[in-house]
Amino acid sequence: MTALDLLLPSSCAGCGRRGTACCATCLAGFGPPTQIQVPGVGPPVWALAAYHGAARELVLAFKERGARPLVAWFGALVAAALVAVGPPPWTLVPAPSRRSAARDRGGDHMLRIARAVHVAAVAPVLGLAAGVRDSVGLGAGARRRNLEGRVVVGGRPPPGTVVLLDDVVTTGATAAACVRALRGCGVRTHAVLVLTSARLRQSG
Repeated sequence: MTALDLLLPSSCAGCGRRGTACCATCLAGFGPPTQIQVPGVGPPVWALAAYHGAARELVLAFKERGARPLVAWFGALVAAALVAVGPPPWTLVPAPSRRSAARDRGGDHMLRIARAVHVAAVAPVLGLAAGVRDSVGLGAGARRRNLEGRVVVGGRPPPGTVVLLDDVVTTGATAAACVRALRGCGVRTHAVLVLTSARLRQSG
Protein backbone atom coordinates (compact mmCIF):
# COMPACT_ATOMS: atom_id res chain seq x y z
CA MET A 1 0.00 0.00 0.00
CA THR A 2 1.37 3.40 -0.99
CA ALA A 3 0.94 6.78 0.63
CA LEU A 4 -1.40 7.72 -2.22
CA ASP A 5 -3.57 4.67 -1.49
CA LEU A 6 -3.96 5.85 2.11
CA LEU A 7 -5.08 9.31 1.01
CA LEU A 8 -7.15 8.25 -1.99
CA PRO A 9 -8.07 4.59 -1.54
CA SER A 10 -8.79 2.92 -4.86
CA SER A 11 -10.61 -0.15 -3.60
CA CYS A 12 -12.79 -1.41 -0.75
CA ALA A 13 -10.73 -2.96 2.03
CA GLY A 14 -13.43 -5.58 2.54
CA CYS A 15 -13.99 -6.93 -0.97
CA GLY A 16 -11.67 -5.08 -3.34
CA ARG A 17 -14.40 -3.23 -5.21
CA ARG A 18 -12.88 -0.14 -6.75
CA GLY A 19 -13.80 3.44 -5.89
CA THR A 20 -14.14 3.60 -2.12
CA ALA A 21 -12.39 2.56 1.09
CA CYS A 22 -15.54 0.72 2.18
CA CYS A 23 -18.36 -0.16 -0.19
CA ALA A 24 -22.02 -0.17 0.84
CA THR A 25 -22.24 -3.96 0.62
CA CYS A 26 -19.38 -4.54 3.05
CA LEU A 27 -20.57 -1.79 5.38
CA ALA A 28 -23.95 -3.54 5.53
CA GLY A 29 -22.19 -6.46 7.23
CA PHE A 30 -22.22 -4.34 10.37
CA GLY A 31 -25.67 -4.11 11.88
CA PRO A 32 -27.31 -2.72 15.00
CA PRO A 33 -25.55 -3.85 18.18
CA THR A 34 -26.37 -7.41 19.23
CA GLN A 35 -25.97 -8.37 22.87
CA ILE A 36 -23.87 -11.50 23.26
CA GLN A 37 -23.09 -13.78 26.15
CA VAL A 38 -19.45 -13.56 27.27
CA PRO A 39 -18.97 -15.34 30.61
CA GLY A 40 -16.88 -13.55 33.19
CA VAL A 41 -17.00 -10.06 31.72
CA GLY A 42 -19.71 -8.54 33.91
CA PRO A 43 -21.41 -5.67 32.06
CA PRO A 44 -23.42 -6.33 28.88
CA VAL A 45 -21.33 -7.00 25.77
CA TRP A 46 -22.56 -5.72 22.40
CA ALA A 47 -21.16 -6.58 18.96
CA LEU A 48 -21.81 -4.95 15.59
CA ALA A 49 -20.83 -7.91 13.39
CA ALA A 50 -19.49 -11.45 13.43
CA TYR A 51 -15.74 -11.75 13.03
CA HIS A 52 -15.68 -13.20 9.54
CA GLY A 53 -16.14 -12.19 5.94
CA ALA A 54 -16.02 -8.55 4.97
CA ALA A 55 -16.33 -7.30 8.56
CA ARG A 56 -13.20 -9.22 9.55
CA GLU A 57 -11.33 -7.97 6.50
CA LEU A 58 -12.23 -4.36 7.25
CA VAL A 59 -11.11 -4.62 10.88
CA LEU A 60 -7.81 -6.24 9.88
CA ALA A 61 -7.24 -3.73 7.08
CA PHE A 62 -7.60 -0.87 9.55
CA LYS A 63 -5.72 -2.54 12.39
CA GLU A 64 -2.85 -4.22 10.58
CA ARG A 65 -2.64 -2.84 7.04
CA GLY A 66 -2.89 0.90 7.58
CA ALA A 67 -6.29 1.51 5.98
CA ARG A 68 -6.70 4.82 7.82
CA PRO A 69 -9.73 6.13 5.84
CA LEU A 70 -11.85 3.40 7.48
CA VAL A 71 -11.75 5.34 10.75
CA ALA A 72 -14.64 7.53 9.61
CA TRP A 73 -16.84 4.50 8.88
CA PHE A 74 -16.00 2.82 12.19
CA GLY A 75 -16.56 6.05 14.09
CA ALA A 76 -20.01 6.44 12.54
CA LEU A 77 -20.93 2.83 13.33
CA VAL A 78 -19.93 3.22 16.98
CA ALA A 79 -21.76 6.54 17.30
CA ALA A 80 -24.98 5.00 16.00
CA ALA A 81 -24.63 2.00 18.32
CA LEU A 82 -24.20 3.98 21.54
CA VAL A 83 -27.89 4.79 21.73
CA ALA A 84 -28.63 1.09 22.22
CA VAL A 85 -25.99 0.39 24.87
CA GLY A 86 -26.81 3.17 27.31
CA PRO A 87 -28.02 6.74 27.81
CA PRO A 88 -25.87 9.82 27.16
CA PRO A 89 -23.50 11.31 28.04
CA TRP A 90 -21.16 8.56 26.84
CA THR A 91 -17.50 8.07 27.61
CA LEU A 92 -15.50 5.66 25.47
CA VAL A 93 -12.59 3.87 27.09
CA PRO A 94 -10.50 2.25 24.34
CA ALA A 95 -9.15 -1.21 25.12
CA PRO A 96 -5.36 -0.96 25.35
CA SER A 97 -2.80 -2.36 22.92
CA ARG A 98 0.72 -3.51 23.65
CA ARG A 99 3.13 -0.65 23.13
CA SER A 100 5.12 -2.52 20.53
CA ALA A 101 1.97 -3.39 18.57
CA ALA A 102 0.73 0.21 18.65
CA ARG A 103 4.15 1.40 17.50
CA ASP A 104 4.16 -1.04 14.59
CA ARG A 105 0.67 0.13 13.58
CA GLY A 106 1.54 3.79 13.68
CA GLY A 107 -0.56 4.45 16.78
CA ASP A 108 -3.30 3.00 18.94
CA HIS A 109 -6.02 1.88 16.51
CA MET A 110 -8.86 1.80 19.05
CA LEU A 111 -8.00 5.25 20.35
CA ARG A 112 -8.13 6.49 16.76
CA ILE A 113 -11.63 5.05 16.32
CA ALA A 114 -12.84 6.40 19.67
CA ARG A 115 -11.72 9.91 18.71
CA ALA A 116 -13.77 9.63 15.50
CA VAL A 117 -16.95 9.17 17.57
CA HIS A 118 -17.87 12.81 17.93
CA VAL A 119 -20.91 12.23 20.18
CA ALA A 120 -18.85 10.76 23.04
CA ALA A 121 -16.02 11.78 25.32
CA VAL A 122 -12.85 9.70 25.10
CA ALA A 123 -10.86 8.54 28.12
CA PRO A 124 -7.69 6.66 27.11
CA VAL A 125 -6.97 5.63 30.69
CA LEU A 126 -6.06 1.96 30.18
CA GLY A 127 -2.63 0.58 29.40
CA LEU A 128 -0.78 -2.73 29.47
CA ALA A 129 2.18 -3.39 31.70
CA ALA A 130 5.36 -4.99 30.41
CA GLY A 131 5.24 -8.72 29.85
CA VAL A 132 1.92 -9.02 28.03
CA ARG A 133 2.24 -11.35 25.04
CA ASP A 134 0.40 -11.24 21.73
CA SER A 135 -2.87 -13.10 22.36
CA VAL A 136 -3.03 -14.68 18.89
CA GLY A 137 -2.92 -18.45 19.28
CA LEU A 138 -3.53 -18.43 23.03
CA GLY A 139 -6.42 -20.35 24.54
CA ALA A 140 -8.93 -18.89 26.97
CA GLY A 141 -6.96 -19.78 30.11
CA ALA A 142 -3.67 -18.55 28.67
CA ARG A 143 -5.28 -15.28 27.63
CA ARG A 144 -6.56 -14.71 31.16
CA ARG A 145 -3.17 -15.47 32.69
CA ASN A 146 -1.45 -13.27 30.12
CA LEU A 147 -3.46 -10.22 31.26
CA GLU A 148 -3.83 -10.97 34.95
CA GLY A 149 -2.72 -7.92 36.91
CA ARG A 150 -1.24 -6.31 33.80
CA VAL A 151 -4.00 -3.86 32.83
CA VAL A 152 -3.13 -0.54 34.41
CA VAL A 153 -5.38 2.48 34.91
CA GLY A 154 -3.89 5.93 34.47
CA GLY A 155 -6.84 8.14 35.36
CA ARG A 156 -10.58 8.33 35.80
CA PRO A 157 -13.14 8.69 32.99
CA PRO A 158 -15.56 11.62 33.26
CA PRO A 159 -19.00 10.81 34.71
CA GLY A 160 -21.57 9.27 32.40
CA THR A 161 -22.14 5.95 30.66
CA VAL A 162 -18.69 4.34 30.49
CA VAL A 163 -18.32 2.07 27.46
CA LEU A 164 -15.26 -0.10 26.91
CA LEU A 165 -14.51 -0.12 23.17
CA ASP A 166 -12.60 -2.88 21.36
CA ASP A 167 -12.27 -4.31 17.86
CA VAL A 168 -13.06 -7.99 18.52
CA VAL A 169 -14.09 -10.22 21.40
CA THR A 170 -13.14 -13.89 21.38
CA THR A 171 -12.77 -15.43 24.85
CA GLY A 172 -13.59 -12.17 26.64
CA ALA A 173 -10.27 -12.16 28.53
CA THR A 174 -9.33 -8.63 27.49
CA ALA A 175 -12.74 -7.17 28.27
CA ALA A 176 -12.87 -8.90 31.64
CA ALA A 177 -9.38 -7.70 32.60
CA CYS A 178 -10.19 -4.13 31.60
CA VAL A 179 -13.48 -4.14 33.51
CA ARG A 180 -11.73 -5.50 36.62
CA ALA A 181 -8.99 -2.89 36.41
CA LEU A 182 -11.50 -0.06 36.14
CA ARG A 183 -13.61 -1.49 38.97
CA GLY A 184 -10.49 -1.66 41.14
CA CYS A 185 -10.21 2.11 40.74
CA GLY A 186 -13.85 2.69 41.58
CA VAL A 187 -15.03 3.06 37.97
CA ARG A 188 -18.10 1.19 36.78
CA THR A 189 -18.10 -0.03 33.18
CA HIS A 190 -21.70 0.14 31.96
CA ALA A 191 -21.20 -1.76 28.70
CA VAL A 192 -18.62 -3.29 26.39
CA LEU A 193 -18.98 -2.48 22.68
CA VAL A 194 -16.96 -4.36 20.06
CA LEU A 195 -16.86 -4.00 16.31
CA THR A 196 -16.83 -7.77 15.77
CA SER A 197 -17.20 -10.97 17.74
CA ALA A 198 -15.99 -14.50 17.10
CA ARG A 199 -18.68 -15.62 19.54
CA LEU A 200 -21.41 -14.06 17.40
CA ARG A 201 -20.17 -16.11 14.48
CA GLN A 202 -20.47 -19.30 16.52
CA SER A 203 -24.05 -18.51 17.53
CA GLY A 204 -25.16 -17.18 14.16
